[in-house]
Amino acid sequence: MVSAFDAVLGQTQAIALLKAAIKRDRIAPAYLFAGTSGVGRSKTALAFAEVLLGDRKSANRISDRNHPDLLWVEPTYLDKGKMLTAKEADAAGLKRRALPQIRIEQVREISEFVSRSPLECKRSVVILEEAQSMAESAANSLLKTLEEPLYATIILIVPDAGSILPTLVSRCQRIPFTRLNQEQMQEVLAREGHTEIPPEVVALAQGSAGQAIESFDRFKSIPAELLTSVRQIPKDAKSAMAIAKQITKELEVDLQLWLIDYLQNYFWEQQRSKSVLQHLDKARELIARYVQPRLVWEVTLLQIAGKI
Repeated sequence: MVSAFDAVLGQTQAIALLKAAIKRDRIAPAYLFAGTSGVGRSKTALAFAEVLLGDRKSANRISDRNHPDLLWVEPTYLDKGKMLTAKEADAAGLKRRALPQIRIEQVREISEFVSRSPLECKRSVVILEEAQSMAESAANSLLKTLEEPLYATIILIVPDAGSILPTLVSRCQRIPFTRLNQEQMQEVLAREGHTEIPPEVVALAQGSAGQAIESFDRFKSIPAELLTSVRQIPKDAKSAMAIAKQITKELEVDLQLWLIDYLQNYFWEQQRSKSVLQHLDKARELIARYVQPRLVWEVTLLQIAGKI
C-alpha cells in the first residue's frame, strides 16, 4: 500500500514516531520537527498533514498548500506594509536588505485559523516553516495557541530546539531529523534530477540534499569574476575594500550569508586556516544582526589580509 511517507528518505526514526502516534490515535497538539534544513522536514510535514487530514484524494491540494484546512506559514519580508514570502519577493524584484521573519500578524492569523472548525476534515493543520525566525513578541503570542489549538495540530519546523524559546519547545512533541548519508544524498539528488552538482557543493551541504540543490543554485548565481576575487586573499587594503563593495553591490544579504559558508569551506580545504574561519564566523554573526553588510565585509577582508 502506498504511504504518504514513501517520498521521504533517510528519516526512519522521525517517521516511526509519527506512524506510532497515528496508529495509537494519540496525535499531539503541537510538534517540533528539529533538524538541519534540506533533509526532509517539510516533506515529512506535508506527508503527516496528508494523513491527519485523512484523504489521499486531497494529496495534490495538500502538496500545493491550498487545502482549506491547511495553513502553511513562511517567514516574510515587509515591503510598503505588505508581507511577502521569499518567492513573492523574488517575483516583485524586491531588494532584500534583511532576513525574513515570521511576524506577529502571521501568528494572529494562526490563532484565528485554529479557532474555527475545520471546513472539510476532522482537524486542521498549521505548519510553521523556519519557526526560529519569529521575533520574541511573535513567539510569546504563539504560546497560548500552542496550549489550546482546539481542532488543529501545529507543526514547528526548526534547525534545532535551541533556536526557539524553551517555553515553545516545552509545548511540543519533538521529532528529530538527521543528516543523510552519501548514498541517500545521491538517491535524493538523482530523484530530483540534480546529478550535475559539483562534489565540492555537495560536500558543503553536509548531508542535506535540499541544501545541496539550493547551494548549487546560489553558486551559479554568483558572477564568475566575483567568485574568482573572493577565493583569493586580498593583496592590500584597496583590494579588500573593492571586493567588499562588489559583494554588497551584486549580492543580496541571504546570498552573502551563503557565500560566507562557501568561503569557510573553500579556505579550510585550501589552507586549513582557523583564523580565516573565525573572521568569517564573526562576519556571519554581524550580518545576521543587521549590521551594515559593506562595513562587515570591509573589516573582515582587511582582517583576513592581515591589514588590521
